[in-house]
Amino acid sequence: MNALAATNRNFRHAARLLSLDSKVETSLLIPYREVKVECTIPKDDGTLTSFVGFRVQHDNSRGPMKGGIRYHPEVEHGEVNALAQLMTWKTAVVNVPYGGAKGGIGCSPKELSTSELERLTRVFTQKIHDLIGVNTDIPAPDMGTNGQTMAWILDEYSKFHGYSPAIVTGKPLDLGGSLGREAATGRGVVYATEALLGEHGKSINGLTFAIQGFGNVGSWVARLIHEKGGKIVAVSDVTGAIKNPNGIDIPALLGHKEKNGSLSSFDGGDGMDADELLVHECDVLVPCALGGVLNRENAGDVKAKFIIEAANHPTDPEADEILSKKGVIILPDIYANAGGVTVSYFEWVQNMQAFMWNEEKVNEELKKYMTKAFHSIKNMCRTHDCNLRMGAFTLGVSRVARSTVLRGWEA
Repeated sequence: MNALAATNRNFRHAARLLSLDSKVETSLLIPYREVKVECTIPKDDGTLTSFVGFRVQHDNSRGPMKGGIRYHPEVEHGEVNALAQLMTWKTAVVNVPYGGAKGGIGCSPKELSTSELERLTRVFTQKIHDLIGVNTDIPAPDMGTNGQTMAWILDEYSKFHGYSPAIVTGKPLDLGGSLGREAATGRGVVYATEALLGEHGKSINGLTFAIQGFGNVGSWVARLIHEKGGKIVAVSDVTGAIKNPNGIDIPALLGHKEKNGSLSSFDGGDGMDADELLVHECDVLVPCALGGVLNRENAGDVKAKFIIEAANHPTDPEADEILSKKGVIILPDIYANAGGVTVSYFEWVQNMQAFMWNEEKVNEELKKYMTKAFHSIKNMCRTHDCNLRMGAFTLGVSRVARSTVLRGWEA
């Protein structure tokens, strides 16, 4: 099942649990605006090439719309739509005053030079600058984009609207970025994990972890879990996978990856098949890479007792059912990886006030938001007798539905 179908299914299940009015339910599913643009740029060799860009703005009932921009060859309308909708529920779950949006350009960033990426980003910004804004829609980095991409968007947008640091989040610090933003998603995952384990009388210290994905999120999750005494027994990314039943030395692995650009040939563990990581013996499995990695083929073999969804939509609905029957507890993506958007909100607040926070305050506030959200989810689970995924969806959907009705959606 693709991401859009799965998100719609979860939404409809939540709407039933909440006994939502059918007209409200329909209106919540329909995006506010969908934009498709052609971005034609001259390449370095003088030839012209064209890329398709999307921006889907899903809902603005709780505040400006918020969501990443990804550069990836498989960016397509259905996926962007699903991720925009997911952002609406995610921002509501952690109770930051945003709605959901998502954007992307169908391209392979590795095949483009820095100057080609800059031209592409600026053309895309020119096409959507009048549809985004500090009180309308605030982009952020996503797969294939980074702080530099945001700096180009900020510069191009400012040519039309005056200096506007709050137009994007995930910016370099020198342009109004927030301390703690780089680690935010990974740190949020760890705070969420602590909240879940605490509920079961456990802590990170002494448990075993397998982490799929060692990019920004995965590497920060690994680093922070290692610092808190967790034993990471397996790690994988696109370059390879390693395991060590006695625990991997994460600082050494980070140094190796930085020096060599890959996990393979690391001497602090044995190589393993990357697919095997998902079914590796561990207490907690943390998928931090692409969606759909847990499916009906491998879900029955998962040995972890807890799954923390640091990636977007890593578990297919069929796998969800299989894992639930096995008693595996899944912490859903719309809560688990919301640390990034929460600290993006802090960055936006700092930009709007032109007053920056220190890193300690950022992390302290993040922990407050993630912990409070977990307890709100557990309350919904008790009210509706449902699992954590439906607890999070009912929480998010009910908040958006309430603000939609209060604002007068039928007018």
